[in-house]
Amino acid sequence: MTPESTGRADLTRRQWTMTLLASLGGGLEYYDFIVYGIFAQYIAAAFFPASDPVAALTLSLAVFAVGYLARPLGGMVLSHFGDRYGRKTVFVVTVFVMSACTLGMGLIPPHASWGVWATLLLVTLRFVQGLCIGGELPGAITFVVETARHRPGFACGIVFALVNSGVLLASLVNLALQSWLPPAAMAEYGWRLAFVFGGVLGLVSVWLRRALEETPEFLRLQHAAARSPVGEVLRHHRRAVLAGIGIVALTAGFNGILFAHMPAYLAGVLRYDRQGIALAMNLALVAMSLSLLAASWFADRVPPRRLLLASSVILLVGAVPAYAVLARGDANLILVLPLLTVAVAGANGSFAYLLAKLFPTRVRFSGVALSLNLGFTLLSGLGPLAANLLIGATGWPGAPGLIIAAVALVSLVTALRLSERTAEDAVAAQARP
Repeated sequence: MTPESTGRADLTRRQWTMTLLASLGGGLEYYDFIVYGIFAQYIAAAFFPASDPVAALTLSLAVFAVGYLARPLGGMVLSHFGDRYGRKTVFVVTVFVMSACTLGMGLIPPHASWGVWATLLLVTLRFVQGLCIGGELPGAITFVVETARHRPGFACGIVFALVNSGVLLASLVNLALQSWLPPAAMAEYGWRLAFVFGGVLGLVSVWLRRALEETPEFLRLQHAAARSPVGEVLRHHRRAVLAGIGIVALTAGFNGILFAHMPAYLAGVLRYDRQGIALAMNLALVAMSLSLLAASWFADRVPPRRLLLASSVILLVGAVPAYAVLARGDANLILVLPLLTVAVAGANGSFAYLLAKLFPTRVRFSGVALSLNLGFTLLSGLGPLAANLLIGATGWPGAPGLIIAAVALVSLVTALRLSERTAEDAVAAQARP
């Protein structure tokens, strides 16, 4: 059913408020999570001393991957409570723990002071962050789809535009610190300021989320809540989970490499100017947010799988040439990076809506969490590490483009196999518990 057929195409004031609150908290949490990737090179020097800078960066990115590896476990635990007892409580708990971990990561003494214990504490905090974020984004998707029922595609777009604002904030903090502090100060304490700042902002979002109300769909079906939501998904919706992983493949693979690998890659491997990188990343994030909002607006008016299909084709064809241009070392980053983010807008603006509609309300949180976290763990979490290793194995600095082309192919095949009608209707017809 399209929004127009309901007779109510606009979000009410309450729906706007609930959507923005859910999205704002996600944006602040993603600041906490992504800031690690932006400052990976400094973290490598502080906690992974090695004679080879590439080896130290690889170890640092491996810890970044640890956070993603924790996501499926966190998603299963938190989504269980979200489907059985409600979405709101999960939101408040995850943002509080996430913020405390970010604050702690900014205050850990370096390896030179605490030795291996400093590194182990860093890994532990990163793992706990991953547990929390495993429930955060699936919860936000579930919440807005069930709250803004007449404009779910656009509501999901708002979530990810504001999530991107958290990433943009991290990039702006990076730009400010790089401009104000000399390189020696950045390596010693500058990167820590970004973590402390994020932790404090996260605590603010805990207070904001207290105003959230439970979704109407959950309240209506609360009496019929699944006793074991994850088990029900695995028994009755396995095909939907596989389809969900395919739907998120392009977004997960592209965004993981863009946010966590691109800044260190451009500076450490290709030797671009750091301030120029920060400026180009900020412009790319603005372009990504605006273009995905436009795509999500269309997701309520045209079959959203067509938007996913368009981005998949563009990046399957264009990712490798774009990286070849970057690998020359003299590319115009202000042009290339924003164009790449606009190319992925169709996927970014449609995948959350497509994913949420794969699962019925009683297990939606769990189904979204399982699909999203598996996809992001495999592709976003391991993507930056794989990109670094692929460069070393091939000796070609443009090799990360092959990874983006590969995930575009996965999403392309998935989009072609999706029905024009909502996947939720198809799943409900063939697999009711």
